[in-house]
Amino acid sequence: MLLHVIARGKIGRSPEAELVARYEKRLTWPTKYTELPDTGGRVPEPQTPCRTVLLDERGRDLSSEKLAEILGRWRDDGIRECRFMLGAADGHPEEDRDEADLLLAFGKATWPHLLARAMLAEQLYRATTIIAGHPYHRSG
Repeated sequence: MLLHVIARGKIGRSPEAELVARYEKRLTWPTKYTELPDTGGRVPEPQTPCRTVLLDERGRDLSSEKLAEILGRWRDDGIRECRFMLGAADGHPEEDRDEADLLLAFGKATWPHLLARAMLAEQLYRATTIIAGHPYHRSG
């Protein structure tokens, strides 16, 4: 299953970009990163079947194990692409929230956009290692 991160805004050369690149190199699942301008831009057509996860402050605060469980189930059900959408500063339109398969939050705190992108990259790596039975994740 392709893990496709679609983010509004440019990450450029930044410490956060280095973190994203570090986890992207470690991921063994197919991964794609698409950057869009803050407004406008064309979201690429999805591979179908597809699931969409919006990073949203009103989303569910899932444990890494639960996120891994969801991704593993989608993969096993034949989902070809899972999109992780990071919105612009004002978040996502209500219509996009309504159509998403999952709204995901990284806790109740508000996170800077670039840091949220780095945190997502780490959580995707962590989830895939949990699915693979790799010892990177230590629970408890």
